[in-house]
Amino acid sequence: MAGWNADTAAGPLGAGTVTLVEGSSFCISSANGDIHPELPQGVFHLDTRILSKWELTVNGQVIEPLAAETREPYRASFVGRVPRPDGYADSPLLVERLREVGNGIREEITVRNYSNQATQCRILLSAESDFADLFEVKEARITRQWTETHLPDGDSLEIRGKWEDIRKSVLIRADGAGAGARALGFTAKIPAFGSWSTRASVVPKQPSAGAAFTHQDPVGLSPSDQRRQDWVARIPVVQLSNRSIEDTLRRSYEDLGALRIQDPDHPERVVVAAGAPWFMTLFGRDSLWASEMALPVDPSLALGTLRTLADRQGTVVDPATEEEPGKILHEVRLGVSGGLALGGKSAYYGSVDATPLFVVVLGSVSRWGFGKDAISGLLPHADRALEWIRTYGDRDGDGFVEYGRPNEHGLINQGWKDSWDGINFADGTLAEPPLALCEVQAYVHGAYVARAWMAYDDGDLTLAESLRERAEDLKKRFNEQFWMPDKGYYAVALDRNKRPVDACASNMGHCLWFGLIDEDKAPAVVERLMSPEMFSGWGVRTLARNMGAYNPASYHNGSVWPHDNALIVSGLLRYGFVEEAQRIATAMLEAAEISGDRLPELFCGFDRTQFREPVPYPTACSPQAWAATTPIHLVMSLLRYDTHISLGGIWLDPVLPPSFGDLHIRNAPMGGGRITIDASGTEATVQGIPDGLTVHHGQRPWMSELVERAHHRTPDKT
Repeated sequence: MAGWNADTAAGPLGAGTVTLVEGSSFCISSANGDIHPELPQGVFHLDTRILSKWELTVNGQVIEPLAAETREPYRASFVGRVPRPDGYADSPLLVERLREVGNGIREEITVRNYSNQATQCRILLSAESDFADLFEVKEARITRQWTETHLPDGDSLEIRGKWEDIRKSVLIRADGAGAGARALGFTAKIPAFGSWSTRASVVPKQPSAGAAFTHQDPVGLSPSDQRRQDWVARIPVVQLSNRSIEDTLRRSYEDLGALRIQDPDHPERVVVAAGAPWFMTLFGRDSLWASEMALPVDPSLALGTLRTLADRQGTVVDPATEEEPGKILHEVRLGVSGGLALGGKSAYYGSVDATPLFVVVLGSVSRWGFGKDAISGLLPHADRALEWIRTYGDRDGDGFVEYGRPNEHGLINQGWKDSWDGINFADGTLAEPPLALCEVQAYVHGAYVARAWMAYDDGDLTLAESLRERAEDLKKRFNEQFWMPDKGYYAVALDRNKRPVDACASNMGHCLWFGLIDEDKAPAVVERLMSPEMFSGWGVRTLARNMGAYNPASYHNGSVWPHDNALIVSGLLRYGFVEEAQRIATAMLEAAEISGDRLPELFCGFDRTQFREPVPYPTACSPQAWAATTPIHLVMSLLRYDTHISLGGIWLDPVLPPSFGDLHIRNAPMGGGRITIDASGTEATVQGIPDGLTVHHGQRPWMSELVERAHHRTPDKT
């Protein structure tokens, strides 16, 4: 996932940083709750920093942090103490801050006096807003100076910003405060063993802010709590004998819930943002993968994501944004920087894989039983996506989809490894675009097969046959041109001269899931993926450690990405490599347990024998959508749990490792109803099966198998 250019990882946040996220808003602060303008911190709403400084002092002293605890993804409590001016360690004054993020922040501040004497306190909340664009903050290059006006009024301070013809405003309030131009002040006499408190809020003042916090005490639940409660009611409840995996799954559900954002044009549609803190927006690839992996939890996320991406599907050729007819966007950006880089537009299309993945996910959504009208409304978009694959995607007509940026500000690499140095040869030399990535061909194959099956289902035999033939042809030529028999694995890409890029990379693992790899070559691929060069003990590395560009602390050249491993696990299971799939899944879930029950976007690729815990990557997003859905996907993959409603089936064929113990899932969405699943090892039972569905203990037929069966049933194929 990325911004426009250079190193696509986010800027470092620093040790002890606390990140809160809710919808399109997030807050990054220091361990004591303060926000410093010179650091990549702040309260952000719709890609704009609406609060750049938020510093609490008591009697001129900055609060010393003691603990910070994130209770929900959108709420944290901080506790600290006021240092004594005489330098003694133990201070009688402790400060508690309970903060919640919504469209802005709300904070309850309490100062407690543990002394037997009353204490006079001067409490100051210093506040600033620079209205900086998210990218400026992330990259520490704030160049746009807004003209600011500060308007104190009683207990509130409004800060207005103007840059060219853009105007923004934020309102800061606190009970009992006296407002100045840059701070809210209080004078309090705190009795012996007593306390003082106030409630403060910071909200944007613009129509797009939506339902902001009310300043008064909320009646009942806050909007974030209500949203969370609604989410919890609609998703499965999971219980496991292995409590650490259960805790990880619960954290995944929480994070996925917090990463849901509304389509501003269609509030009823919910889509998945890519990750916090820097990517709280719609991404093509990230949102599609996350919603695909979350299908067993909430299939409507995938449908909302597809509809929102369909509305923004490319219609014209625009080299600045890389838009092309039928192409699915890479990311939406709402801030000023994004618009300037894109000639005033908010969508950037520099992604080669979002377009085939759109069709793949539509195929998955069709299996999960949405009404014909929901699917038929998206089929024209799928067909336009396939037309893009055939024309703009395959720019030289060789049958493979490749990418190469048409401008200087776009991404150099446009697959999921989108850092500038993400694709290279075994000797470390950078591969030059146009590049045809191996996993992109797998997604294209998946798109052909998914659309072919939907066409057979609709009785459109001409379209179905033509797509089936294209899929067959692509698989044949892929195995001829990407396979390197002397090395025993697949090229990560073909370069501009159609030379195989011979680095041993994790990308080929995705090809397993889509069934693109010839059966006779699969054992060699699996052996390579599970070799000590590739498998770190926590997961499969993005690049083998005997490659020229290997660096365990790089973004894409030797690190371990949870979502990458989740897709590899699915591929291993497809080809029958159960033990290897269990090994990776177990290692991933152990890494999550050590990382506070949450998998980050990525971690470093050091060997498990070298460090007993996964080494964090300094700028990894957390929570991040792919990573949040990884534990869910791993468990569902090992359950081999899937459905195809139009075939009337639920498939369940578990291969749970003994360490998982007994698994109990209730309230799982299935065909308009809710089912309960009990599983242990290789045994499983289902209760509450909706009418018309049957449980099969075996592997769901793959789309490619269904297409082949339909092909052989077609009466006249000449």
